[in-house]
Amino acid sequence: MPVTIYDIAREASVSIATVSRVFNNSERVSARTRARVEDVAQELGYRPHAMAQSLARRSTNLISAVIPVLTNYFYMEVLRGIQAALAETEFDLLVYAATTPDDVDGQLARALQRGRSEGLLLLSTPITPERRRLLQRSRQSVVLVDESDTEFDSILVDNVEGAYRATRHLIEAGHRRIAHITVSPEPFVARQRRAGYERALSEAGLEPIVCASDLRPLGFCEESGYQAAADLLRLRGCPDAIFVATDVQALGVLSALHDAGLNVPDDVAVVGFDDIKPSAYARLSTLRQPMYEMGRLSVERLLSRLDTPDRLAETTRFTPELITRSSSPHLA
Repeated sequence: MPVTIYDIAREASVSIATVSRVFNNSERVSARTRARVEDVAQELGYRPHAMAQSLARRSTNLISAVIPVLTNYFYMEVLRGIQAALAETEFDLLVYAATTPDDVDGQLARALQRGRSEGLLLLSTPITPERRRLLQRSRQSVVLVDESDTEFDSILVDNVEGAYRATRHLIEAGHRRIAHITVSPEPFVARQRRAGYERALSEAGLEPIVCASDLRPLGFCEESGYQAAADLLRLRGCPDAIFVATDVQALGVLSALHDAGLNVPDDVAVVGFDDIKPSAYARLSTLRQPMYEMGRLSVERLLSRLDTPDRLAETTRFTPELITRSSSPHLA
């Protein structure tokens, strides 16, 4: 395989952004670091890709990011990682945020207009046949975040495994009527989390109890969690635990349980997914996914793609970590 700037960064013990700055003659690199990177590149027989150098010298120096919902905690944290990584480079960020899920394709078309940016970060957007044709015609370097596709570099978490771990945690704590709150229609990420929940219940011989909020236009919000929890409480036989597809919905669930006079976790235990910042203050047990790190890595992967556009697509899949707080039992 050809040597890439990943290899240079690893051997020189610097970031991939620093390697990019060296090869694009940026003044924001010390003489000592520049010499170390150049020495390692020479030892490995590396030659900077002419196309990548040309791109970096363009007047735009922009990276585009298409985001379904800008106000979502998850995307805000991923964006923070993206911006931190780009701050170490000569590139700036241009954000295209959809106001509704139906607006994603319009924002994607705008981001791919010729000359607007050198590469694209596409967040939580499934690759449909139409989108694939659009991306192929643009000939831009693309990295998917919170989504996967064999044709494009992808960075995501193992949603099935994370949901499975969350549900197993509740089962091992002795809960038997474990409900799941999701949204309708279910995006791919939500379907994966539901699959992990159902797998854990099936192994334990338990029946799933699924409540899908159809609150529009944004299903992943506090209001949808509150509404779904209220619906669950009206069922015959209240659940003794709830696994919620996202933390932001889980915050609404906690509020609904409080309003119903129920104690968490004694009456109903709750586990979310994401570990957004408000979750720690709400003492919510959850699955932590490395949102900031996903943002940083997406930039590194995109810089590498600009440098070696013909290399095979690479997928990085993180395993989320179970974080137990006071909304679920602590097991010995």
